[in-house]
Amino acid sequence: MRTSAFLYPWDVVGDPDAAARIADLGVRQVTLAAAYHSTRALTPRHPARRIVTAEHAAVLYPPDEERWAGRELRPYPQSWVAGDDPYAQAARALTDAGLQVHTWVVLAHNSRLGAEHPGTSVVNAYGDRYPWAPCIARPEVRAYLIDLAAEAAVRDGAGGTELESCGWYGFAHLHAHDKTTGVGLGDAAQYLMSLCFCSACRTGYAGQGLDADALAAAVRRALEPCWAGSGSAEAGWEAVRELLGADLADATLRWRGTVARTLQEAAVAAVRAAAEPGFQVLLHADPAPYRTGANTGVDPGHVLSVADGVVLPCTGADAVREAVLGPFAGSEGVLAANFCVVTGMGGNPAALERDAEHAASLGANQLRLYHAGLASDPDLAAVAGALARLGR
Repeated sequence: MRTSAFLYPWDVVGDPDAAARIADLGVRQVTLAAAYHSTRALTPRHPARRIVTAEHAAVLYPPDEERWAGRELRPYPQSWVAGDDPYAQAARALTDAGLQVHTWVVLAHNSRLGAEHPGTSVVNAYGDRYPWAPCIARPEVRAYLIDLAAEAAVRDGAGGTELESCGWYGFAHLHAHDKTTGVGLGDAAQYLMSLCFCSACRTGYAGQGLDADALAAAVRRALEPCWAGSGSAEAGWEAVRELLGADLADATLRWRGTVARTLQEAAVAAVRAAAEPGFQVLLHADPAPYRTGANTGVDPGHVLSVADGVVLPCTGADAVREAVLGPFAGSEGVLAANFCVVTGMGGNPAALERDAEHAASLGANQLRLYHAGLASDPDLAAVAGALARLGR
């Protein structure tokens, strides 16, 4: 079972021991960020620093000026890692250590884009914009994301890519000084708070026979119990249908599902057109089509007809893995079980061997480890021991 560890270029650039340290874990591959969102990250073993602040979403290589010339939406360059092409520098070091390298590309998650181009953002039923969430129904956003996918995915020496956030982003967002948990929002309320009412989505709802103003009012009414502290914590699509009404809920999902599927089709096609034959394309995914975020909701039957496979969030109890792997039972293609191995971020590397075997029994055929650059020394030791026992 192939195992890949996630890394940022800044975990490697400037640290001559980093590549060998990763290889010694027992992994065969690294999934290396080529386009990433803003973050503040520790570098606990780097000889020159202990923290990197990536101030905004950026590409970690020099963007192609010819591709982006004259375009209003274009990728932002980074300034927090030394060198013109930190991705390439890190990839070379990892390859020299005997590791295969795949790109890691974050798409529909970009707060700077939304701040500088507010018209690109998701707009909720109250009229609030989510600058971190580009609306993937907007033609200019789709064109930008598709070209970004092709450029960032196909870097020299990469054998494949993993596209994160290749679909709808919504309300949920890790944000500096976040103050959004005072009122509990269950799974269904999260969906309603993630519905977009920009001009493109309003037109899309009309195509489903919906009046956008009436839909927004229905969403606000459905959410009133949440603001009063008596909202339902039930999860699943049936909870959404119960909250909003089955007909309205199903109509919104038809529109959003079409938008997400066609974006995924176009992004994967663009990557393949830019790559050599055999280049592997995976999507970070959730098998519940209504879900939003980094692991975007997909139709399990559709996504494996488009991409070579999926990366699925498998950290937690057995029920978590059963829920995300179950809908893919019997499928062909890559089913990569993604485990957080950073104890301080909710991971449990001490249970990796057992949890990986459980995932394999449910059909997983690859492993992903998040995140080798962020994990402590004891976490990495636990990972190395687990992989040795698993024979990975």
